[in-house]
Amino acid sequence: MTQDNGTRGFGSFLSAFLLGATAGATVALLTAPRSGRETRAQLKSAALELQKNVQKKMKRAPEAMEFGQEAYADALGEVTYAPGLS
Repeated sequence: MTQDNGTRGFGSFLSAFLLGATAGATVALLTAPRSGRETRAQLKSAALELQKNVQKKMKRAPEAMEFGQEAYADALGEVTYAPGLS
């Protein structure tokens, strides 16, 4: 009797995964509503918009951090401890 350490099961899984990924990529390429050039332009536009939004948020980060620290300090001052609990 030979001992199978699960390598055959993993190999089958990996093969099925790669086959499925290849089939999915092929279907996606064949049914894409736009050309590659149009898709890249749309992705670039979305990435630039995301970059602008992140930069706006980062400018407000110090303000938000200060607000959070003040809220934490206020909450800490409001905490009451029950007798007998440490």
